[in-house]
This record gives sequence, structure tokens and C-alpha cells, in this order.
Amino acid sequence: MSIDYSEALKNSKKDEKIISDLQSSAHLVTPDIGTFQRILLKANGTVTSMLEAYLTEPIKVVKLSEIITNVDIEFSNFKLNKEQQVIARKVLLQGEVSQRNFIYAESFILINNLDKKFSDELLNTDKPIGKLWSEHKIETFKEIIDFGEEPANKLANYFCIEPNENLLFRTYCVFYQQKTMMIITEKFPQSYFLPKVPLA
Repeated sequence: MSIDYSEALKNSKKDEKIISDLQSSAHLVTPDIGTFQRILLKANGTVTSMLEAYLTEPIKVVKLSEIITNVDIEFSNFKLNKEQQVIARKVLLQGEVSQRNFIYAESFILINNLDKKFSDELLNTDKPIGKLWSEHKIETFKEIIDFGEEPANKLANYFCIEPNENLLFRTYCVFYQQKTMMIITEKFPQSYFLPKVPLA
């Protein structure tokens, strides 16, 4: 299962740490995923650009929630030792023309490690993170630390699928100037992006 950012924040207090069981391993159990699904899970490019190229329509961000908080973050395979000011947010990547939701994403964004202009735009605009990286010419390194599948459950409504249908997900860290900049989990239905399979 992927990390549940909202539960971690809801259950944490100011002086407590957010601790996840996130592992540096893949948990994908479906061997016959589609080519573009595999690209979304494993490629290093920005998801927004890949979606726009595949779907031939612009992609916009729909913010579901966004809060700023101060927490320590600790994962099983690495630690961020000092208290960090974090943007914890949930968004949908949606087609501007089709109005369909293609990706659900949850993020921890470490404000202290961001350029102020970048963080201001991140908070005050609806531009996808990948487009902001490009506009600000920020050179990043991404490390995929987990990917797998899990039941859609309460996220099913965003994609017009049943709660027991699976989502594919990946979690990765984004590094900038050798500092952790973001920890992002992206999810999409296992039934999406397959040849000759219409989207909901």
C-alpha cells in the first residue's frame, strides 16, 4: 500500500514525527500492464508532459486540499532529521478539454528547500509542478522508491470506477541541489491507458 499522507498529518501533533512504512521496493503484482502504464510508473519525465503527449490535450491541476504545516518526516529507508515546513497537498491532473481525471497525486513539498518564487507560484496558481520546473529551469533528479497496485476505495469516484478496482501507483523523491525537494505519490486506474479500452 502507498503512504497515506492525509492520515499521517491528521494523526500527527506538532512535536511528533510522520513515520511511514514506505520501502525501496516494487509491489506491482500485475505483470501484463500496458506500455504507457509502465512508462508512467517507471519513467523519469514529468507526468504532465507524458499525459499531454499521449492524450493530445492540455492537462490542468485541480487542487483538492493544500495545507502548510511543520513536521518531522521519517521514512523507513531515509530520514529528514530536522523539522521541516511542508506543503501537504492532494490534486487531480485533469484534461482541459475532456474534463476527465487522469491522475490523483499526493505530495509532501519541503518549502525550506524551494526557491521562494517557485513556492509562491506553487501555492497561488494551478500550474502543474512539472510545468513550474520547466518555467523556472529547475534541474531536478527523481528517484522512484516504490510502485505497485492497490484498491481504489474512496478514490474511485474521481475516476468513475468501482471501489474494488485497482489503482496503479508510484512514489518518488525529487532532489534539487542535493536536497530532498518533494515526495510525491501518483495514482491512476489500472483500466486506464490500455489500447482500445475507453476511459470512463
